[in-house]
Amino acid sequence: MLKWDKFQVSNAAGEIALLCGLIMWITSLRRIRRKIFELFFYSHHLYILFVIFYVVHVGFNDAYVLLPGFYLFLIDRYLRLLQSQQKVRMVSARILPCAAIELNFSKSPWLSYAPRSIAFVNVPSISKLQWHPFTITSNTNLDPENLSIVIKCEGNWSRKLYQLMSSPSAPDRHEVSVEGPYSHSSTSFLRHNMLVMVSGGSGITPFISIIREILFLANKTTHMTPKILLICTFKKSIDLTMLDLLLPVSGTTLDISHVKLEIEAYITREKELKTENHKLKIIWFKPDKSDVPMSAVLGPNSWLWLGAVISASFIIFLLLIGILTQFYIYPIDHNTNVTYPTPSKSALNMLFICLSVVMTASAAFLWNRKQSAKKMKQIQIMDIPIPGTYPGSAFHGDDRELESLPYKSLLQTTRVHLGERPNLRKILSECKEDSVGVLVSGPRMMRQEVATICSSGSADHLHFESNSFSW
Repeated sequence: MLKWDKFQVSNAAGEIALLCGLIMWITSLRRIRRKIFELFFYSHHLYILFVIFYVVHVGFNDAYVLLPGFYLFLIDRYLRLLQSQQKVRMVSARILPCAAIELNFSKSPWLSYAPRSIAFVNVPSISKLQWHPFTITSNTNLDPENLSIVIKCEGNWSRKLYQLMSSPSAPDRHEVSVEGPYSHSSTSFLRHNMLVMVSGGSGITPFISIIREILFLANKTTHMTPKILLICTFKKSIDLTMLDLLLPVSGTTLDISHVKLEIEAYITREKELKTENHKLKIIWFKPDKSDVPMSAVLGPNSWLWLGAVISASFIIFLLLIGILTQFYIYPIDHNTNVTYPTPSKSALNMLFICLSVVMTASAAFLWNRKQSAKKMKQIQIMDIPIPGTYPGSAFHGDDRELESLPYKSLLQTTRVHLGERPNLRKILSECKEDSVGVLVSGPRMMRQEVATICSSGSADHLHFESNSFSW
């Protein structure tokens, strides 16, 4: 078991790789992954040791089965590393009284992404190591120069962020790094005649970008947009302020009445609507010369550049191992009585893969960064009020001038049910359209209940799709 053979299969290296794999598998179990996210996240960096010792275990020639997937992953991971070194300009923060916060970042107009995309966020003032994934609530068409995410206080990291942003002595600038966005694979919701969106708590966030997308299409194109029924379940009435996030912080000039939208909000733990005047706060941050707008890591033609990086780096890798074999390994194997050690050969091959990826990806990244800097106007340093009070929540009893705001349309389409849960079977059975897309985001029991209803024999027109925060 402890044998480390230089020319055959190395048992010890295989055991180390197996141990790393077992640790990653154990920390992937739902209870550990959901309750101790940091342990799950950090332990998965053992994939580096796993791959290294696996290649040493079997030899590089037999490890070629891993090469295509691992090669593409290595390029993507290095590009993410380059992107994460940039400090993104944070424009504003919208602080909700329900312990949720919306962060708004500046982005380049040519950065596009699909609804329900995600981004990884790092705030060094809280933790330099922790990266957390969040759903993007903004929409490329409706918010061409801004990208927003919503964070609900449900852990130590998010609570520290909320306290930092809501503090009266909060700084007027925060360093933030972002990786992504990573687009959702499906935009098939537009093919349905009707959309039923069922959410629980913060599960409403993936649907915000969809509603904004349909709002844009309904006002700007002749495309037939689906009717929307949003069923959202909250524990307390103060959580109704999450519905304010359906529209961007800067508002919109689009006519919401063009969207056939109905909102059914259920408050499960209160039988009376508490209408205290909870104020929303919006904080504007001062820009800094070192901050940059979010942009695609390889510029507007990312796919073309990515193909060039993959092709060029692989050609360089083949040239390097060809030179190594011809002028170094081959003479030793054939001109002496000593066979070149397999672990050393594997290590050199892995080194050349890393060198080829780093050289080509860095060159492409720096070139596109230089071109993007020329296109983007220099960020103007201006004094913006900090922090300010937002006019309050349209859904929680405030005195804003609703007649002049699109929130009036949202209020008119919203019905609040107190002290009850939605009867999902009855609601879905009353949807008589030919094609109904049923999107669910929330607790596992809720997703399973809706899936059971949609899979029944009498629900052929219901098309189920689940959105789960399964990190």
